[in-house]
Amino acid sequence: MVDFNKISEFFKNTPIPQNMLDRGQIVLNNFMRPIKTLFEQKSVPLNPWSDQQIEFLLETLSNMDTDKDSDAARVGEREARIASKLHLKTSAGFCHGVGRSGFLTAPQPKAPGGSIMYEISNYLARDILRNFGLPNIKEAIVVPLCTGMSLSLTLAALRPEENDTSNIKRTILVPQIDHKSILKSIELMGLKPKIISGKIYGDAVRIPVEDIMPSIDDDCYAILSLTSFFPPREPDNLKEISKIAEEKNLVHIIINAYGVQSPEWMKLIRSAIDAGRVDAIIQSTDKNFLTPVGGALIASPIKENIRKISQSYAGRASATPVVNFLISMLSLGINGYQKLIEEQQQNRKLLEEKLSIVARSIKERILEIYNPVAVALSLKNLKEEHLFAIGGALYNLRVTGPRVYNPKESTFGTCCEKYTTPYIVMNAAIGSKKEDIISAVERFEKAYKQITQK
Repeated sequence: MVDFNKISEFFKNTPIPQNMLDRGQIVLNNFMRPIKTLFEQKSVPLNPWSDQQIEFLLETLSNMDTDKDSDAARVGEREARIASKLHLKTSAGFCHGVGRSGFLTAPQPKAPGGSIMYEISNYLARDILRNFGLPNIKEAIVVPLCTGMSLSLTLAALRPEENDTSNIKRTILVPQIDHKSILKSIELMGLKPKIISGKIYGDAVRIPVEDIMPSIDDDCYAILSLTSFFPPREPDNLKEISKIAEEKNLVHIIINAYGVQSPEWMKLIRSAIDAGRVDAIIQSTDKNFLTPVGGALIASPIKENIRKISQSYAGRASATPVVNFLISMLSLGINGYQKLIEEQQQNRKLLEEKLSIVARSIKERILEIYNPVAVALSLKNLKEEHLFAIGGALYNLRVTGPRVYNPKESTFGTCCEKYTTPYIVMNAAIGSKKEDIISAVERFEKAYKQITQK
């Protein structure tokens, strides 16, 4: 077997000069050193890897899986047989996936390399969260599921065992979150959401903590709380909710969908863990770590909870969302992710500055809502037909992502009743560029003039 650290020794008695061999060995060692460090430390690298290093790691590990064994006699029903070599590209070679049926983190006998890859990815999941705001979590896992489906999995896994099956608890307390994915994830498990209504405080919508206790009954077993959401909804009082969860013995799950990018939101979670009961924190991989859609990180300050969640997964899992997360971690590194967060904070400030200038020119205002990612601008001076038209005008101007709220259409999305102020929301989320912010605001101003001057 070739020892890459000593590859030059195989060519000592050849016409190649020793100084050339030594020089080549230095270059190769530099290329391989981050991989060795990753295996030893199992943490997110400080500095980014090159694409070539990432590809080498993935190809090396995927070549350990049994579907790459040319001498194997494969007679099972699931042998990572593929119709096209393109499948190798889309899965990074991990065609066997990860885990075993009914146990997501269990080693897969047919996928030694995939098992190593998944083990490393879960270490990096915990490490990135600890480095960016949650030093008090004990375990984390990457799941090949969106945030909503991850919530379903978590609710099922952490449901208390009842001796009397005729009296199984089914109610989940939900501080009003006007998002269909969250509600569907609860209903999918045959559970009932009990909504605690949001109330208006100036421009902002909050869920009063004092309304939670009266909502608890004998059928409740869990409560959700929220960090990141669209204005006018502000984050929940996680600290007080965690105290209530501890006092009332409720499973407490925090939906931190795109909150890892915000040190302010992460601080709320850290305080909640220290103050009371937090069972799981769920965050999206694409919204936080710039991966394709399809993955989530589930973390917990309780190791046993992550084991339960892992054992609740039905079937073997696709490796692709896990690989995508691993690629992001290695290509960014700690320094790269820190830079992205700093850029996000600068862009959020720039977005508010630019929208404030536009607001003055059209006699509107920036809504006073605490949100480290998004900015909401009132649209009180627009007629109803203009409110309907502004979204289409922006789409035609190739602006993606803004949300326009018309109180005469529906209140869903505001997390309360009777929110009377029409508005538009724009985000300066992680990965956005300064040019995106400037261009989007300029095109909003153009769209506004187009629809109002007809």
